[in-house]
Amino acid sequence: MSTRELIILGTAAQVPTRERNHNGYFLKWNNDGILFDPGEGTQRQMTYADVSASQITHIAITHFHGDHCLGLPGVIQRLSLDKSPHDVNVYFPASGECFYNAMTHASLFQNNVQLLPKPTTEPGILFQNDSLVISTLKIDHRTECWGYRIDEPDSRSICMEELAKYGITGPKVGILKRDGIITTDDGRTIRLEDVSVARKGQSFAFVMDTRPCENAIKLAKDVDILLTEATYLDSEAKQAHEYMHMTARQAASLAKEAGAKHLILSHFSQRYQNYSEHLQQAREVFSNTHLARDLEHFDFPKRIRFQC
Repeated sequence: MSTRELIILGTAAQVPTRERNHNGYFLKWNNDGILFDPGEGTQRQMTYADVSASQITHIAITHFHGDHCLGLPGVIQRLSLDKSPHDVNVYFPASGECFYNAMTHASLFQNNVQLLPKPTTEPGILFQNDSLVISTLKIDHRTECWGYRIDEPDSRSICMEELAKYGITGPKVGILKRDGIITTDDGRTIRLEDVSVARKGQSFAFVMDTRPCENAIKLAKDVDILLTEATYLDSEAKQAHEYMHMTARQAASLAKEAGAKHLILSHFSQRYQNYSEHLQQAREVFSNTHLARDLEHFDFPKRIRFQC
């Protein structure tokens, strides 16, 4: 049974507040765990959120502004301290490789983890296995910045009644799944699509620190959950454009245009004392919007039961 959950570790932009830690987001995806943009204090937030270092199999950094990466040294040393039993892929903009190298050697520690740096130079697929595909596109910020998308590969669900109709049982079922076609004992050719229904994979997009742009829409296309920045309100739209960020309303427009199912807003400027206006302005455009709060958990929507 699949386990998919988004855990918010921090939601503050640039400067943390008394209530909000710097950025940090952890996505549980079956046996994989993806840590996005670990800002300062991420290691401590992981403790509060019951996220262990051993759960991290991938780290994805959008860009090298401090609020998105300065927690990386602590996370790396925690991985070593806990003797992570697996390699950890680390994705980041290739132009910031000097910063990555500096943070991986920020202080003395005994290195017991195998980090696999994956500096990004081109859009496309970064990693894939049977459970997920991690892909990336460049977005529009003051420094090189990449958004990330997670997709579950589409699959097909077998209809047992249809299998029985054709007398397909036992090892033959595995052959049909593997090859997509089988010949029955009475000479009929049966294809996988004859005895199954399509099952659309789930998806997630992570879009941080960008002005509205075409690649942000592509990343968010039809996703189940879109987590994106909403640094400013309408009243600071000019400043948002100048500093290459989005307002809450622009984030909602992104979700609407992309056909996302669920929008979660984060990365709030410290200038605001509360964020009810962010939610109000976004919901005027896209009703299924929520505010991210530190240590909050979001489950992926339940799948609709298929009909054979």
